[in-house]
Amino acid sequence: MISASNICLAYGKRTIFNNVNIKFTPGNCYGLIGANGAGKSTFLKILAGTSEPDKGEVAIGKGLRLAVLRQDQFAFDEEAVFNTVIMGHQRLYEVMTEREAIYSKGEFSEEDGVRSGELEAEFAEMNGYEAESEAAVLLNGLGICEELRQKKMKDLEAGEKVRVLLAQALFGNPDVLLLDEPTNHLDLKSIQWLEEFLGRFQNTVIVVSHDRHFLNQACTHIADIDFGTIRTYVGNYDFWYEASQLVLKQKQDANKKASDKADELKAFIARFSSNASKAKQATSRKKLLDKLDIEELPVSSRKYPFVMFRPERPCGDIILEIKGLSKAVDGVPVLDNLDLVVNKGDKIAFVGSSVAKTTLLQILSGELEADSGSYRWGVTITTACLPKNNSAYFEKNLSLIEWLCQYAPHEGETFARGFLGRMLFSGDEASKSTKVLSGGEKVRCMLAKMMLNNANALIFDEPTNHLDLESITALNNSLIEFSGVILFTSHDHKFVATLANRIVELTPGGVIDQVMDFDEYLASAEIDALREQLGSGVNDKAA
Repeated sequence: MISASNICLAYGKRTIFNNVNIKFTPGNCYGLIGANGAGKSTFLKILAGTSEPDKGEVAIGKGLRLAVLRQDQFAFDEEAVFNTVIMGHQRLYEVMTEREAIYSKGEFSEEDGVRSGELEAEFAEMNGYEAESEAAVLLNGLGICEELRQKKMKDLEAGEKVRVLLAQALFGNPDVLLLDEPTNHLDLKSIQWLEEFLGRFQNTVIVVSHDRHFLNQACTHIADIDFGTIRTYVGNYDFWYEASQLVLKQKQDANKKASDKADELKAFIARFSSNASKAKQATSRKKLLDKLDIEELPVSSRKYPFVMFRPERPCGDIILEIKGLSKAVDGVPVLDNLDLVVNKGDKIAFVGSSVAKTTLLQILSGELEADSGSYRWGVTITTACLPKNNSAYFEKNLSLIEWLCQYAPHEGETFARGFLGRMLFSGDEASKSTKVLSGGEKVRCMLAKMMLNNANALIFDEPTNHLDLESITALNNSLIEFSGVILFTSHDHKFVATLANRIVELTPGGVIDQVMDFDEYLASAEIDALREQLGSGVNDKAA
């Protein structure tokens, strides 16, 4: 078990935690959620002992081993991938290293014999003889192929490094496992494997994630950071959402009832307090008024932006026609003679190769030119695009008001302030420089820009990257209601499952194009067979 007692933390006048008391028990997986800046990663660091609170303490059961998903991708650059995983159990790695050093000696002294016996006993107690096979299972489940396992970490791509560091955290059956955004850089097959791994895991897990489907599949409890404290709910993310909304509504209803009663009593008192015949009744009502409990509801750190896409005109019959589209990136073909017709009402999720998906959306949005082939938007179609990399839109040092006014030149500052306020940039926030925006803030700005377009065809490349759960929910709900056409990619399972009505998978062997929902697509044996026929090598169903 791991527990936190009376944890307090503040940055200047801003209180992050105020006397937080919470226990995390074995056999449970806790999803730690909260708005951006609420303190999720900070709380994980406090639990891990790498950050100190202003007050309070963390207690871990005696002899329990705690493992943390490391965020520093360069910390193990000189180590082999396999060794990096086993380093997740530091004591086991130390025993293995010393044991190998003794056995590699040319001559074996009596002292070496005694020491080797001690090490063998400790090695067996820590299940060391299974270490290599366990590491191999973890790496295989997370998509690290055998040929990469003897390479040094510095020779791996960034996404591969993250997977190895996740395997390191999972290695050796830790008693307490702390995971900060473990699904980043994972394809859907690896995420599903991780969900199943955590489902079998018998010890304590505390995880931060913006992936709602993952939180639903993996978590037995939700620990919600809000109002300066942490409240635990039994159940997954969807249950938390329903329960928290119900609790809030009950408090609001009770407050309104008490407030209405108070107004009624005040009106009577004001009307009859000077009336001798009613004085006794007025006094009685004053006593009732004093007893009324109108709770001052705390201000939540959780805020939902107002996202609403309103097409200026409906789509005509011709939306988009793609013929023979081909494109190579760094000399490697990623699109090869692609044909596709987009129909009215389509909300298409592109899955498969990440490079192919991004390249296609860049071509359709006019950012890239195809090597050959053509595409044609219908005459009624207007488009708005959210690229995966939006840095080109923020190169100038402008205030947010100035930035937004570029895309609404006929509107004034008042309009811009109002629009930015809906996207959670209120007051002085609207005057901050674009140079200091976080990734999530830049995405919210791009969504505001898109809303100004009043387009009837929207293009999104990984729109949930950098967004908190509240912004993802607001965007997701808005796009479900959108009446136009959407072309998009996303690693967020729930986002795709609730939005897409057509799946187009781009594989090296060809295109799989199916009008069906995402979960049906993933479960389809026919799609698996078709993918094998195409010889795509894409068997991970990566979104």
